[in-house]
Amino acid sequence: MKLFRHLYVWVLLAAVAGVFFGYFFPAQAVELKPLGDGFVSLVKMLIGPIIFCTIVTGIGHIADLRKVGRVGLKALVYFEVVTTMALVVGLIVVNWVQPGAGRHMTISADDIAMAATYSKPQTTVGFLLAIIPTTLPGALTSGDILQVLLVAILFGIAVARLGHKAEPLLRLLELLTKAQMGIVAMLMKLAPLAAFGAIAFTVGSQGGGALLALGKLIGCVYLTMFVFIAVVLGSIMRLNGLSLLRFLRYIREELFLVLGTSSSESALPGMMIKMQHLGCSKPVVGLVLPAGYSFNLDGTCIYLTMAAVFLAQATDTPLTLWQQVGVLTLLLLTSKGAAAVTGGGFVTLSATLSRTPIPVASLSLLVGIDRFMSEARALTNLIGNGVATITVARWENELDLARAKKVLAGEPLEIGSQAVQQQETEVG
Repeated sequence: MKLFRHLYVWVLLAAVAGVFFGYFFPAQAVELKPLGDGFVSLVKMLIGPIIFCTIVTGIGHIADLRKVGRVGLKALVYFEVVTTMALVVGLIVVNWVQPGAGRHMTISADDIAMAATYSKPQTTVGFLLAIIPTTLPGALTSGDILQVLLVAILFGIAVARLGHKAEPLLRLLELLTKAQMGIVAMLMKLAPLAAFGAIAFTVGSQGGGALLALGKLIGCVYLTMFVFIAVVLGSIMRLNGLSLLRFLRYIREELFLVLGTSSSESALPGMMIKMQHLGCSKPVVGLVLPAGYSFNLDGTCIYLTMAAVFLAQATDTPLTLWQQVGVLTLLLLTSKGAAAVTGGGFVTLSATLSRTPIPVASLSLLVGIDRFMSEARALTNLIGNGVATITVARWENELDLARAKKVLAGEPLEIGSQAVQQQETEVG
């Protein structure tokens, strides 16, 4: 059947199989954790070099370097506005539903000891200094997207200043990008296996008990993210003259990949190809999409807000409106640079709670279900960054809107797009 030729179908089937395997064979399912972890690690090892090559070649072809700063500034303004909206939406819903009310949680010595392992407070100065890599090549191996961005932007500006002399270097970097995308296409064949292992481990290790015990919070988080995507991101797409539903269909392979691995980073290489194929210029995609993985984590922001207020409700910690606004303001800072991988939001939440009246030890209540909410965070982050790239490209007149409408509608493109479409299909 033609349907089974699509990768996302196999990822979905593998995820469903993983749920059943984890439920009926929990002991064996726990042993499958390396399948998901290994796949994410394989993809992550390519993210740094791919981002570096894409940004350098993008900036290197820009004659006016002021455009680089203009794109970056517009992206940061967009990120700040939309993530603030995500935090506010989460704050409103968690106060309305009150999923933690009536739990009357007590803090034990074991809870305090557990929370200490997650508490890693970070100052603003420390965050900024951490962006600077020890060595230039070290940025590509550190796994820190912000370090890669810094080095790539500086390198790209230096290459652009060389003018025509840099053409051989730019051609080499473009060939390296294509070769790396070829590796990604090969790795994507393993996505169903990774999804099966990751889902089976989650269900086998946590069981249905943890899920049912805090089902109200989980349902609240998923519903809030759905509303945010449909209302906020949907409205932004309409302002751009495009359909959100068609965009979601266009990136369905990446969405199912994220759903199976709980990591939005695993879909970054494919998203970079698809956003360019959609009609966004290469420089905008190279700058905005990777930066969004640190500064535009909409799903993480929603989760952080709701989780913080939920823990306050569960531990009977009274928070006034102004104290909640203070938590929101604090999250505007601590959420920046939060890792887009499973567990990153959990560490960021602990750092936030350490500066609030909410006991950090109450994090123990979320340990069992954090993984279940990781998928929702990662999916929302991925969609949000795709919409951000389209928006900034439109602001810069770097979006071929007519092409984007044809691509999202599934209409055939002019001759010349076949190579891009073939590469997109392989990565998808």
